[in-house]
Amino acid sequence: MARMVNENGCGHEVQSLEPQGPGRGGARWGPQHAGQSLEPQGPGRGGARWGPQHAGARELADLYSPGKRCQEWLSVVLCFSLMAFNFIHLLANFHLGHMWYILFGIVAGILTADFASGLVHWGADTWGSVDLPIFGKAFIRPFREHHIDPTAITRHDFIETNGDNCMLTIVPLANMAFNFLTLSPAEIYRNYSWYCYLFALGIFVTLTNQIHKWSHTYFGLPRWVVFLQNCHIILPRKHHRIHHVSPHETYFCITTGWLNYPLEKLGFWRYMEDRIQSVTGEKPRADDLKWAQKVK
Repeated sequence: MARMVNENGCGHEVQSLEPQGPGRGGARWGPQHAGQSLEPQGPGRGGARWGPQHAGARELADLYSPGKRCQEWLSVVLCFSLMAFNFIHLLANFHLGHMWYILFGIVAGILTADFASGLVHWGADTWGSVDLPIFGKAFIRPFREHHIDPTAITRHDFIETNGDNCMLTIVPLANMAFNFLTLSPAEIYRNYSWYCYLFALGIFVTLTNQIHKWSHTYFGLPRWVVFLQNCHIILPRKHHRIHHVSPHETYFCITTGWLNYPLEKLGFWRYMEDRIQSVTGEKPRADDLKWAQKVK
């Protein structure tokens, strides 16, 4: 039995790290799971349906390479070095007249990061293959592993969790640092609100997968993380469970999750999938289904 923190921050005893989905009385994972048709069935198939013992999960985990680890380390070091440099220069150029621009830039940066997280998550979940040269094993593999073994992310260290997101922010943060070094104080003053937006966007893009990891962590979270989840300032655990109902076709935004409901009501992801399928003939989530069905 594991000691877990519920949505109100109170402890209670449970037997599973994966809670049941909202409004669904059946088992969240296992033979009574609503998506059981995706799982291998039949005699002689004793492999785990979901989790680290699933054949596909083991194979995908083994594809994590030393080269990938090196890329993640470099990305983390460069990203946080640039972030510290830019933060110092933002403080040095701060004026009280910037306050409203700062607040607007932070909110806009968070919303942009949330939408970007959904777009990347949807693209990697829905299209492409682990078999694609270089890109497949490096960047699509973690998405396939996550649907088969949702708690694998909770066993990843800081570098593996955040390396790819750090890589995405290096170029804009480097450009921002270059501007601080080369532009005049007057030019920096005029562009300050833009830099606040970029910095907030960079922070929340960088932290997106850490926030995602917390949404799968049901015990041992710091109280301040639980508080932010309960206030829906970052992605809440209960909210993210909706995405993990097979076939994983909705609620892709994983920074704050603020945009999930409006995008779902608009049918945004379904519209995009229909357009792409009509042009390419490719079926959404075909590769994801292939890995879910692996038995050896």
